Amino acid sequence: MSDTAPEIQTDERVKTRSRFREALIRPELGGIIGTAIVFLMFLLFAFDSGMFSSQGVMNWSQVSAQFMIIAVGACLLMIAGEFDLSVGSMIGFSGMMIAIFTVTLGWPVWMAILVTFALALAIGALNGIIVVRTGLPSFIVTLAFLFILRGFAIFLPQVIERKTIIGGVDVAAEGDWLAALFGGKILGGLFTWMGDNGLIAVFARGSRAGDPVVDGIPMLIVWALGLVIFGHVLLTRTQFGNWIFAAGGDAEAARNSGVPVNRVKIMMFMFTAFCATVFATCQVMEFGGAGSDRGVLKEFEAIIAVVIGGALLTGGYGSVVGAALGALIFGVVQQGLFFAGVENSLFRVFLGVILLAAVILNTYVRRMITGER
Repeated sequence: MSDTAPEIQTDERVKTRSRFREALIRPELGGIIGTAIVFLMFLLFAFDSGMFSSQGVMNWSQVSAQFMIIAVGACLLMIAGEFDLSVGSMIGFSGMMIAIFTVTLGWPVWMAILVTFALALAIGALNGIIVVRTGLPSFIVTLAFLFILRGFAIFLPQVIERKTIIGGVDVAAEGDWLAALFGGKILGGLFTWMGDNGLIAVFARGSRAGDPVVDGIPMLIVWALGLVIFGHVLLTRTQFGNWIFAAGGDAEAARNSGVPVNRVKIMMFMFTAFCATVFATCQVMEFGGAGSDRGVLKEFEAIIAVVIGGALLTGGYGSVVGAALGALIFGVVQQGLFFAGVENSLFRVFLGVILLAAVILNTYVRRMITGER
């Protein structure tokens, strides 16, 4: 018997990917690069403006959290191969329903919130059922609901209250156990300690002299981080996450493999509606009321954040972490332009440029994955 180990023969037909190529097809790559560039840019040009003070960080963190909440739902739905253009209208509609239930009908805030969530989930399910049963493009179906929900958000308060803005929710929400989960703050004691020890800025004069300028982390940010963690774990650590990828990659092959494609898509439409309602509820609790114009264009901002985060428009590929980074880029740029003294309308220009760049990059990545030319 020979002691020499048999020589392993390699098949020349098997192509090995380089580490560089592997890194290129990571969906988070664009978001990571974009985040690094944006932070570097504002560190150089807006560092002395207060953008990176405790109050400045809290400002752009809250804006980023808004984008992040709706981007998580949009990301999972896009990976499943569908779009939801009714997200922005759902934000306006859900917020208005909470205000009507609470202020006009006199319901307890917790009941108004729960009923609104149930209504939003039902509408999300209806979106999904129409798409999977009729075979119509989700773009068309949800575009219809964009107008339907926005119309109701304007019509209902005008008929009931003779106005399109309803306030007074903050008064009704005082002491409400569920309202605190959307409009409260956490870690107030920690920020007080940091202010007392000179780690963050405090008020120098007035009735709040000595109190920290930032007195806690808003629940909006908590919800954003919680949804990102939930979405990432769901997508990467569960069988349902594999089903989401399969439904968006090749729905027919997934069905033949036993994946409940229709159920997956319907649940993703429901989750998108849930995220939009979380956003709306946090917004109502923050401002103490609702307006018919809330959420305008948010659906497109969510999709752009997801595309920046590396998701393919064709479905079957993407990352919740990447979408969160795309949302972070939005928040930092939107507030950074203000701190840098740049005309804020240029933010829309930035959105268009970065969307075009992201689509070109994602197209290149798709060709690398599929071997297309």
